Amino acid sequence: MSSAERVPRVPGVPRAPGLPYERYVALGDSQTEGLGDGDDATGLRGWADRLAEHLAAVNPQLQYANLAVRGRLAGQVHAEQLAPALALRPDLATVVAGVNDLMRPRFDAVEVVGHLEAMFAALTAAGARVVTVTFPDVGKIVPLARPLRPRVYALNAGIHAAAARHGVPVVETAGHAFAVDPRIWTEDRLHLSPLGHERFAAAAAQAVQLPGADDGWTRPLPPYPAVAGRRAAAELRWIAAHLGPWLGRRLRGRSSGDGRTAKRPQLLAVSPTP
Repeated sequence: MSSAERVPRVPGVPRAPGLPYERYVALGDSQTEGLGDGDDATGLRGWADRLAEHLAAVNPQLQYANLAVRGRLAGQVHAEQLAPALALRPDLATVVAGVNDLMRPRFDAVEVVGHLEAMFAALTAAGARVVTVTFPDVGKIVPLARPLRPRVYALNAGIHAAAARHGVPVVETAGHAFAVDPRIWTEDRLHLSPLGHERFAAAAAQAVQLPGADDGWTRPLPPYPAVAGRRAAAELRWIAAHLGPWLGRRLRGRSSGDGRTAKRPQLLAVSPTP
């Protein structure tokens, strides 16, 4: 008997957590696309791909689409990805966006949360289980970004409230020490490293109550040895290699996602990881 026969899908009724999912669709920006976990030459993996692998271990018939595109603002995710996602009739969707908005001069937390909530509402009304995330303290990841802390707090509070209104589980990152550990971030400090993507996938698996999922993802990493002078040198390298080019794109009105489309726009079976 197939998983679809065991668990009939009723339109407009979200699937209960822990049951085998059949169609998973990921919406978002570069984190969901998978930057930091592979590259454009070898292929990006990322936490959403890793979550799909966890889901496929429970239901080998799972099909998965990833509509995320790097550089997208929350409003762009809403405008460009929601309709295609609904057309795929997911029973599970992840919606992760807002970090790119945080770094724009005219950030409006109410507007960003409004776009996220519109996606929560539409997807849950169509019968999907939706999962989202809150964001860690960027000031502990990038010291120069400390002025953005109030924005992160406002965005997280808004996400909590919107998620509660639609029964959307929230993957919490802000309260865990590992989330600001340099080892879960790439050198640009904006994108998760392979270890970070692995942790986030495990967190999402627990949020949908997959069999065998637990809170191991919350545990701190082993102590990180401090080296005198490392921090100052790292800050200078980061400014030259990453902040400068990012500011240059903003001044030119460019985005890292210009000309790009979703890496996996259609539902496909999930291949086992070698």
